Amino acid sequence: HWVTLVLRNRIILQLQIISVLQWVITFLVMGAACALILLYIGRHPEWVRNWTVWKHFRDYFPIRLIKTHTFLLIRNYIFEYHPHGIVYFGAFCNSGTEATGFSKKIPGICPHLATLSGNFRLPLPQDYLLSGGICPVNRKAIDYIFSKSGTGNSVGGAAESLDCTPGKNIVTLKNRKGFVKLALQQGADWVAVYSFGENEVYKQIILKKFHGRGMFSANTWGIVPYSKSINTGEANLTVPKIENPTNQTVPLLICTFS
Repeated sequence: HWVTLVLRNRIILQLQIISVLQWVITFLVMGAACALILLYIGRHPEWVRNWTVWKHFRDYFPIRLIKTHTFLLIRNYIFEYHPHGIVYFGAFCNSGTEATGFSKKIPGICPHLATLSGNFRLPLPQDYLLSGGICPVNRKAIDYIFSKSGTGNSVGGAAESLDCTPGKNIVTLKNRKGFVKLALQQGADWVAVYSFGENEVYKQIILKKFHGRGMFSANTWGIVPYSKSINTGEANLTVPKIENPTNQTVPLLICTFS
């Protein structure tokens, strides 16, 4: 009986590792194979967001979304995600999938995870990202989401990509004036989203290089992240709508937020 249990747990672990590995490969080389599948089936964001693979992805770390604020459907929101980590596992799992129950915990809000515009230059990887509601992190795309899709939208992004070391948390906030100005012009509430444990899943070595564990053993090096809990919470700051914010208004809001 115990042999069956051990074998079952081993199979579950490998499924979780494969689920995480395919996203890591997507992040690094933009997952052409997955994109080809999506090209065949078309774009179905809700269906893709509810794939079973994301539940295995969530359980590997595991990742948990903790709601601490009531979100109003008459408002738009800009989610500022920290820390970014190497591959932003928490941001993707919470906002790009339904594995942690985003739509159930925050009903009526449509999340759009924003990532580097360069990731959308190739048509096939573009389909893979768009299928999860992911958008380019540029002014044109974000303005479109807020102005054309009505209220009840959220956009997120971050800048700390490689400033992450286990045991340390470096937050890039002082120079985030573009997001702050956009929040003021759109009258979108600014939400700080923080994932405890995001920086623990990879180990940094010299020259900004990193490593995780091997696919079949935690005692070898590889690109599979280490299994460390990621717990995500948020805090909200209501932002007034100011179409032409002054140079003094933006730094003041940053000071208020921090």
